[in-house]
Amino acid sequence: MPANLSPEYKKAEQAFREASEDRERLLRLRDMLRTIPKHKGTEHLQADIKSRIKQLTEELAGPKKGAARTGPVHTLRPEGAAQVALLGPPNAGKSSLHVKLTGSRADVGPYPFTTHEPMPGMLPYRDVSFQLVDLPPISEDYMEGWFVNALQPADAALLVADISAPECIDQLEAVGARLDDKRISLIEQWPGLNGGARPEPDDEFDPFRIRLPTLLVVNKIDLAPDPEEVAVLQELLDADYRAVATSTVSGQGLDEIGEFLFRGLEIVRVYTKTPGRPPEMDRPFTVRRGATVLDVARLVHKDIAGSLKYARAWGSGVFDGQQIGPEHRLSDADVVELHMR
Repeated sequence: MPANLSPEYKKAEQAFREASEDRERLLRLRDMLRTIPKHKGTEHLQADIKSRIKQLTEELAGPKKGAARTGPVHTLRPEGAAQVALLGPPNAGKSSLHVKLTGSRADVGPYPFTTHEPMPGMLPYRDVSFQLVDLPPISEDYMEGWFVNALQPADAALLVADISAPECIDQLEAVGARLDDKRISLIEQWPGLNGGARPEPDDEFDPFRIRLPTLLVVNKIDLAPDPEEVAVLQELLDADYRAVATSTVSGQGLDEIGEFLFRGLEIVRVYTKTPGRPPEMDRPFTVRRGATVLDVARLVHKDIAGSLKYARAWGSGVFDGQQIGPEHRLSDADVVELHMR
C-alpha cells in the first residue's frame, strides 16, 4: 500500500535529517510520529520511528541509577565548516592521513585496528576548518556496532583505499556492504559538483538511512608502480566516486582535499560587523549555499535571530551597505551587519 506521506510529515522528516544534536533529533522524531498518516501502508515506518524515539530517549537519559557507565561517547559534536568521517579497511593509512591533514596524535602503526575510538581533528582550509573524524577500520569480518551513531552527524566521508594492496577492490566492497547492512550509503553525488542539484534519497520511505557524499582517497600512491592504477580502481568499483590520489610520504594530493570539501559541500563564509566598525575577517560563520541572513543570525545568537529586523550587506549581488531582509540569500565572502528591532 502506498505511504502517501503528507507535506507536513515530509517537512518533519527533512528537519530530522538536518538536525545536528540528539535532543533536536528526538524532537523531530516526535514531529514525524505526530504527522505521519496512520494507515497500513505506514505501519512499518511508524514502528521504526517509535523504536528510534525509545532508543534516543534512553541514550539521552544516560545510565540508570546505580548502573555503570557504558563506555566512551562515540558521537562527536560537529565543529567547523562540516564534519567528515574517515572510513576504510584495515591498514589503508587512515590514521597517517589524519595526522598529516590535522596534526592530530592519532595512533599510527603497521598493523590493523590501531584506531579504536573516534579521533577528531581539524583540517584548515582558507580561513575555515573541517572536522575530520578518524574511525576504526571496517573489514568483511568486523565493524564496530556504534558506527551508526558515530556517522549520524557526519556531512560527508573520505573512503580511504590502499592502492598497493592486491585485495584493495575486495576491501572497499566489504566496507560498502558492511555499511549498507546498517543503512549507511556512501553516495557519489556532491551538492556542489552536480550542477547545483542536491543528491536525492534513493528511498523516500527510509528517513533513517544515512547518505554521505563520498570522496575516494586513493592512498599510498607512492607505492603504486603504475600511475594509471587509480583510473583502473575507479573503473572496477561499482560506484563512480570522485577520487584523489594521496601519499603521506611525498605529500601528493593532500592539499586537494580541503578545496574539494569546500566546493563539494557548498561552504559559504559570511563575515559579520557591528555598525561603525570594520568586519571580523578572520572569523567567518559558515553556512551552505542557499542560506539566508536569518540563518546566520541564528548562528550568532538565538536572541538576535528572534529580534532581527534587517541587515546591511557588502559582497556579491548587492551594492555596498545595501539594506536586505532576513530572507536574503548569501554568497561566499559576504559581509553582513545585523540590525535588531
